[in-house]
Amino acid sequence: TITNTSNFRFVMSIRLMFKRRPMNLWWRSRVVAHSAQFRNKFQFRKNHSEQFGFTEVPAGEKKKHVGDVFHRVAEKYDLMNDLMSLGVHRLWKESFVQMLNPHRSMHLLDVAGGTGDIGFRFIESLPRSRSSTASPPALSSIPAQHSDSSSSSSASTSLAPRVTICDINSSMLEVGKKRAKERGYSSNNEHCAIEFAVADAEDLPFPSDTFDAYTIAFGLRNVSNIEKALSEAFRVLKVGGRFLCLEFSHVESMSLRFLYELYSETVIPKLGEIVANDKQSYQYLIESIRLFPEQQQLIEMMRECRFESTSFTNMSGGVVSVHSGYKL
Repeated sequence: TITNTSNFRFVMSIRLMFKRRPMNLWWRSRVVAHSAQFRNKFQFRKNHSEQFGFTEVPAGEKKKHVGDVFHRVAEKYDLMNDLMSLGVHRLWKESFVQMLNPHRSMHLLDVAGGTGDIGFRFIESLPRSRSSTASPPALSSIPAQHSDSSSSSSASTSLAPRVTICDINSSMLEVGKKRAKERGYSSNNEHCAIEFAVADAEDLPFPSDTFDAYTIAFGLRNVSNIEKALSEAFRVLKVGGRFLCLEFSHVESMSLRFLYELYSETVIPKLGEIVANDKQSYQYLIESIRLFPEQQQLIEMMRECRFESTSFTNMSGGVVSVHSGYKL
């Protein structure tokens, strides 16, 4: 129920005005984003619809639309990341993995990690043991929506690092498997195991208290229900386990925010059109960033899902932010 009907009508009238006149794209995106947040705040949509970018879709359909986006962009995903961020995403991810403080006894779950960027960086950041140079990590797959915590027990010792990379999108996972083989992560050995699984962040097919660490990079804003994804992260972590999320966030400086949002609204969709022949998908990606909770809002959501010692660290002035929490 909307508690302030006049404010809602005012916002919606401005939306209509902006749709009818060819006004500045940046200002239009601001109004649309704020009106969507307004409707969320007062539970206007209840359970009847959800946001796919700035577009309302029937409840339950966002997952399908997001899946279609990533099926289309999978092959060009890494190239577009380089172009959109001018390569800075590599520095963000390196810092993100270092914040995890990787060690060889860690079992990592990387969610929405289809192309393997975080999982591979985790492996490559580990201190090498004298025997670990003999052969590359083993590569295995977990059937969709099934879990077997002992599936790679023959490929790793109790103290050997393990990485489980899961993604709801099979096309993204195929890219990750291909990259794993190109890096030599395919020989059977007992030094490290990399597993791939088709899995939904909101309904993970893994037993409770399984993983030492949970990472999700540029994926949380694409889930239909952030609270469900956070609750699942908490469930599958061991006591003492750490949750770490790298995501586009909200820029602190007003002047930098204007330049950043103007660039992302005008340049990135055009890049998608030229490089990936898919402007629409990259328009959605930008809109999903606008609707993602602000830094402190996400902290509050994490606390509601029982994470403790929560904190966030901004990078590049808040263009991206790393959120951290523990299961204690």
